[in-house]
This record gives sequence, structure tokens and C-alpha cells, in this order.
Amino acid sequence: MANTFKNIRRKYKKRKLMAEKAKQARGQSGGDAADSYQIKLSRHRKKALRKALITAGTAAAAVLLVFLYVEKRSYNEYKILKTSEQEDIVSTNYEELDGKILRYSPDGVSLVSNKLETLWSETYEMQNPVADVNGTRAVIADRDGTLLQIYDKKGRTGSVTTSYTIVKARISESGLVAAILDGGDDTWINLYAEDGSLIAENQTRIEDPGYPLDVAVSDDGAVMMVTYQFVDGGQTTSYVAFYNFGDVGQNEEDRIVSGFTYDGVVIPQIQYLDGGCSVALRDDGFTLYNGKQIPKESESVEVDREIISTFYNEELVGLAFKNDDKNKQYTMEVYSTGGKLKFKKDFNIPYTHIEMSDGYILMYNSSQMCVMNSRGVEKYTGSVDGTIKDFFKMGMNKYLLVLDNGVHVIKLS
Repeated sequence: MANTFKNIRRKYKKRKLMAEKAKQARGQSGGDAADSYQIKLSRHRKKALRKALITAGTAAAAVLLVFLYVEKRSYNEYKILKTSEQEDIVSTNYEELDGKILRYSPDGVSLVSNKLETLWSETYEMQNPVADVNGTRAVIADRDGTLLQIYDKKGRTGSVTTSYTIVKARISESGLVAAILDGGDDTWINLYAEDGSLIAENQTRIEDPGYPLDVAVSDDGAVMMVTYQFVDGGQTTSYVAFYNFGDVGQNEEDRIVSGFTYDGVVIPQIQYLDGGCSVALRDDGFTLYNGKQIPKESESVEVDREIISTFYNEELVGLAFKNDDKNKQYTMEVYSTGGKLKFKKDFNIPYTHIEMSDGYILMYNSSQMCVMNSRGVEKYTGSVDGTIKDFFKMGMNKYLLVLDNGVHVIKLS
């Protein structure tokens, strides 16, 4: 009996040992399976990432190729997409407004689509209307008159009858309007809200701080920039002043938060650019300012050649000079708003008008026009049948061409 019990115990221990070994073997096998799964998952992820990177790289390369193609491509002709021959070309003027056409005359104004369809129209009476457009906003002023009309892309937002004759009016991106008014011995610089209500008025005198040549308003309307000219000791001097109509300027004399004097320099034009940057276009170059509340000088570019034209947009400032070379009559230099030279280019287009329109440099005279991109690549140069009155860009490869025989929406081809 004792031997029997011993045999049973030996068999039990043996079976237990075999069960433990089997369990360990199963655990090892499960671990191996888990490790194998992790390895496969890692490989799959690497393969998927590699595939995604290849796809993204291919897409980026395709985009780059398209960009380079568009940038380098030039055109030999244009085709007319739409035309209107019922225009009073002599008394009507045109401006681009948010991809549409602001058409105005002494009798009224209308907004027209790029298919030359009238979206809205308003009437008024002016002798010498001039317009300033900024984004979706526009002001039309009767120069040497007293009427100001303020618009956005939906129609008129306000109207002003001034106490003195209007010299110049400029509008901000938010719809605020600054106007230089001639009061005889004195001048006034007034700021109006988009509904025409008076926000501020500032009387200036020729002896202090000088005669105002130009005015500009920041995008939010908080700061107004004015360039003055006066004579000091027989020398022409310019003064650029920044007026802050917010809390920052309330404790400053005349709300002037910063001002800069330039001896022997004429500054006929100033402009707000992008991101709180502004520029004073001088007869010997230009000065850039930065600072939304208290602008400071950031960069100055001076040239030793006579500037015959200036042009700009939100990101670039351009200067044009006359050359002695008959084959290359002109040179342009285009700078960033950081004051860095982007490119310099000689050209031979006898232009009478140059401007930046929708990121492109446009030049034209009575019978020729040229389109150049912001890197100096000529996209189109050619002649037209008729006399060019106006020419500006309206979107992707579309332009408004105003001739003495009609108004055309064209596409370069």
C-alpha cells in the first residue's frame, strides 16, 4: 500500500511538473506572438509613414512645378471676355474694389461685376470726383468742392458736406475717412466715421506745422499719418506726424504720438501698408515706420538718382529711374517692407502710368501695356487698337482694359 501511495505521489508530481512546463511554453509562445505582432505593426507604420511622405513630397513637387510654370509663363496676346461700348469714357473713371469694378463719374457711381453687370448704383452731383479705394471700402470726393461720399461693396454708408473745399480724401480698410480741407489761410484735417459723422478735426497753419501734402489712416482707424511741408531758413523741410485718436494719444499735445523731421526733403506721398507698417515716399527714397500705436522709424532707403515714379502694395515698395541707355530707358528697384531689395530690373517700356494691381506691376501708355509679376518677370507686353484710358488687374489672369472705344474684360493667352 505504501508503494502504491508513493507511486501516486510520483505520478502527481510528474504531471504537475509537465503542466508547469506546458504553461511556461504557452506563455513563451504568447510572448513570441505578441512580439511578432508588435514587429509587424511597427513595420506597417513605417511603411505607411514612408508612403505618406512620398505622397506629400510628390504633391509638394507638383505644386512647386505649377507655381514655377505660372511664375515663368509669359503671354503673347489677349482675348476679350466681355465688352461694353456704351460707356462715357471721357467723364467716367474706374477703380478695382474687392475683385469688382467701381465706376464713377460726376453724376454718380456704380459697382460692376467682372461680367460688366451692374450690382448697384447711386447718384450724386460733383464737378471733379476722385476716388480712393482700400479693400472693400471707397470714398469719392469732389475735389475743390465740399461733398464726400463713403461706400462699401454693398453701397453707400455715409455722406459728408464739408465746411471748406476738399483737397484730398483717403479711406482706411475699416471705412474711416481722413480729408484735407482748404480753409484759406488755414487748412483742416478731419477724420470721419464710415457713416459720415465727424470724429476729429485738426486745424493746421503754414508756419506750424506746415502745409499738409498727404494723409493716410491705419487699418483700424486709430492712427492718422500726415506729411507736412514748410520752409525753414530758405530750406524745404518735411515733417511726418502720427496722430493717435485712441487712449494712447489722449494725453499728447494735439494727439501727436510721434513726429519726424526731414531737412531738404520733399515727401509728397504717404501710405499705410500691411501689419501696421507705413511708408513715406520721399524725393530721395523712402522711409518705413512700424508700430500700431506709436509708430517709429524702422528702415530708410536713400538713392542718389532722380526718382520719376513710385508704386507699392501691402508688401512691396517700388522706385523707377530714367536711364541714359536708349536700349534700356528705365530701371526699377523693388523693396520689401523690411527695406530689403527684392529685385532690380532694366526695361524699355515708355510708360506714362505705373502701379501695382493685385500683386502685379502694370505699366501702360496710350497704345502699349506691360504686365510684370512681383519678381520682375514680364508676363505680357503688347500694343492695342485704340487709346488706353485705364488698365488694372481683376483677379486670376483677368484685367479691365478701358479704351476710347469701349470697356473690355480681357484674359491673357
